Amino acid sequence: MSEQQLDWTPWPEDFARRYREAGYWQSQTLFSMLAAQAEQQPEKLALVAGKQRLNYRELKLYAERLAAGLYARGLRPGQRAVVQLPNCAEFFIVAFALFRLGMLPVFALPAHRRAEVSYFCQHTDAAVYICADQHGGFDYRALVAELLPLAPSLQHVIVAGDAGDYTPLNSLYLMDQPLPAEPDASGLAFFQLSGGSTGVPKLIPRTHDDYLYSFAASAEICGLSRDSVYLCVLPAGHNFPMSSPGSFGVFHAGGTVVLASGPSVDESFELIEAESVTIAALVPPLVPLWLDAAAKQPGKLASLRLLQVGGAKFGPELAARVEPALGCKLQQVFGMAEGLVNYTRLDDGPERVLHTQGRPISADDEVRIVDDEDQPVAPGEVGHLLTRGPYTIRGYWRAADHNQRAFTADGFYRTGDLVSMNADGYLTVEGRAKDQINRGGEKISAEEVENHLLAHPLVRDVAIVAMSDPYLGERSCAFIIPREQQAIRLPQVAAFLRERGLAAYKIPDRLELVDTLPQTSVGKVSKKTLRQMLEQKLAAQPTQRSQA
Repeated sequence: MSEQQLDWTPWPEDFARRYREAGYWQSQTLFSMLAAQAEQQPEKLALVAGKQRLNYRELKLYAERLAAGLYARGLRPGQRAVVQLPNCAEFFIVAFALFRLGMLPVFALPAHRRAEVSYFCQHTDAAVYICADQHGGFDYRALVAELLPLAPSLQHVIVAGDAGDYTPLNSLYLMDQPLPAEPDASGLAFFQLSGGSTGVPKLIPRTHDDYLYSFAASAEICGLSRDSVYLCVLPAGHNFPMSSPGSFGVFHAGGTVVLASGPSVDESFELIEAESVTIAALVPPLVPLWLDAAAKQPGKLASLRLLQVGGAKFGPELAARVEPALGCKLQQVFGMAEGLVNYTRLDDGPERVLHTQGRPISADDEVRIVDDEDQPVAPGEVGHLLTRGPYTIRGYWRAADHNQRAFTADGFYRTGDLVSMNADGYLTVEGRAKDQINRGGEKISAEEVENHLLAHPLVRDVAIVAMSDPYLGERSCAFIIPREQQAIRLPQVAAFLRERGLAAYKIPDRLELVDTLPQTSVGKVSKKTLRQMLEQKLAAQPTQRSQA
């Protein structure tokens, strides 16, 4: 048995056979998908990133030449590469180069810092780390200096931009160099990151077969074609803007991807107007900003046909404002990097679009909604969402113990979402069962932050809970029992977590000092009680956002 077979759980052979016979899995790699477009329409514009404009032929050639350069440096199929790049052309060049070579990228997000990136390198025995020189005021070369002592498997550090002491990405492009055969489409292609309710994010192993099916089917549902122009506002490595249908779905359809450097509304609107963007995807906190800006900049969005909103629940009141204000169709998207993705359809009426989060992509997406005892709930009742299907993983990478809890014996993934389903198979998200905070689409593991804070000398015990927020959906609040009545303030907490290399979005937004933490009947911290306490306090002090 190979190393990869020991590290991840493939689909059982009878399921794999069924998915191939149904035509879901086409035995095509992600790179060969790009190569097909380069052959069919080489001069068609594929990617716009700042001043760079690459057609399909150029994008393929850059990826091939980078793959050759990596291979010449001794990197080989199956090795892992942690990739931490912002929205830039190099993100896709690197991704397709690694797909061609058969290396396995781990798509870290620009916001991740030492704690997360060192874990990704350690957990995958990564051979290479590929990053930007700097982005958003953060210097990733300084992060490398902290990372190297913690990640002994790293053989290469490659930097896009000013590489300093490391290898410049632009020095690796080689022409006319031999490459190994393309990887097997049934094998692993890359890793995405789970939202994670326990510890740091789990690694999600995606194959070429399953992932290509997910975004190809999504592209069909969303009506993509060669005329589609997609604005990527969210971080390109997120599953939502990558595959729902995202950039990869647009490449599959032969359209054009336009990268925004960040969530700036002004930049987004300028790009929509300049590039005749037809489809864009947002998380709910960005929608009010677009609605306000659209009223002040009439005509900027004339080309926009579809706005997708996903990553967190989107309330019907705000959803109802989208089409009148932006002049385009709204599509709700609810999914997870582990697999299952749901869409409202383009011909759905207002009731479905405003009040549900859609229905699954595939006829072979199996959905169970169960109670705490794993028994089916009555139709329309709220329960735990379980799922399996042709693009939903059967286990996390190197996580055998966790997999026993996260998956049922017959292969259903326990999503941690509380949902209800109507008679037409449309899901409505009602909340989360997992101990996880969804801060504007960024998933925070309460346990991970708690474990860091327990190392603080002034913290005796801590519990992190979500608090509702009209802008981000949820923010985080830390209930802390200080040691020996010594006070600890929110700036100290923030500075401590930054020093430990934690991503900024994981730092608690609010701090409450308490003498004890309430417990359940079995002796666990009652986060339900903490949330109730917090709601009562916020109701009594509606203008108080956080305690310093």
